[in-house]
Amino acid sequence: MAPPQRNNTTRAGRRLNRRSLLAGAAALGAVSALGATTACSRVSSADTENGGDLLERLKAQGTVKLGLAGEQPYSYIDKHGKLTGSSPAIARVIFERLGVAKVQPFPTEFNSLIPGLNSQQFDVVAAGMYITPTRCEQVLFADPEYEMRDAFIVRKGNPKNLNNYQDIAKAGAKMATGTGYAEIAYAEEAGLKESEMLLLPDQLAGLLAVEQGRADVFAGTAVTVRNVVRQTKSRKAEFTEAFTPKLDGKPDLGTGAFAFRKNETRLRDAFNRELHKMKESGELFRIMKPFGFVEEEMTTMTAKERCA
Repeated sequence: MAPPQRNNTTRAGRRLNRRSLLAGAAALGAVSALGATTACSRVSSADTENGGDLLERLKAQGTVKLGLAGEQPYSYIDKHGKLTGSSPAIARVIFERLGVAKVQPFPTEFNSLIPGLNSQQFDVVAAGMYITPTRCEQVLFADPEYEMRDAFIVRKGNPKNLNNYQDIAKAGAKMATGTGYAEIAYAEEAGLKESEMLLLPDQLAGLLAVEQGRADVFAGTAVTVRNVVRQTKSRKAEFTEAFTPKLDGKPDLGTGAFAFRKNETRLRDAFNRELHKMKESGELFRIMKPFGFVEEEMTTMTAKERCA
């Protein structure tokens, strides 16, 4: 996913038990429908020449609307219909410190996040979205809160010995991943074709595809795949060791961050200031750890470095 998680759309860029996970997916659909009916309440930004005035508008309104894509552990609706995930948890803390008391979810498909943001359906992308040069042309990223390697879901025992994308290509294995995920570009780097991949909505669908034999492997971010295997207590599948994929011939660690409209530099800068304080104090990792992140996945990289 990466994505997630955390996720590329081009080469240039790029719990519970199962019943509970599926219930969460159903809740996501219900909340998404609600979000669609309330889009008219979106907050626009009029001051486009001086860094935007969205932060002031959000303070006055008291609510910020978060665009999310329903991918664990980044942002999703749980089985009780509650907004959760690492990104909403971070957003609650930062926006409260910025004077915005409430966060409101706007679930959508991953590929709709940037168009939805730029059409003002919501105020910020809070979905662990990977920073890529292509996306940097479309949105304004905060500095990343994590960096992530990839991993696979495979059948128990990993019978085809699939540990990286080159292994998938050599074995002629059937690969699944999420729609719009960075893993598509990583796999193409190894010679795989997107047209031959099984593109699925999320990691739970990927786990089921592997268990049912419709795919040999599901590729996603390390935190995503290890979480879903552990949470479902799968007896038919396992996750592989994390590895660093390649893009354009170079090792590529995906970095996930919040995204804002291009003119909202004031809001992005204010968000970054609070984020940096949380990184320095260790608060950021304490918030993310319960969602399956490990300390090695924290990062000091900047959005400017990733957008270059």
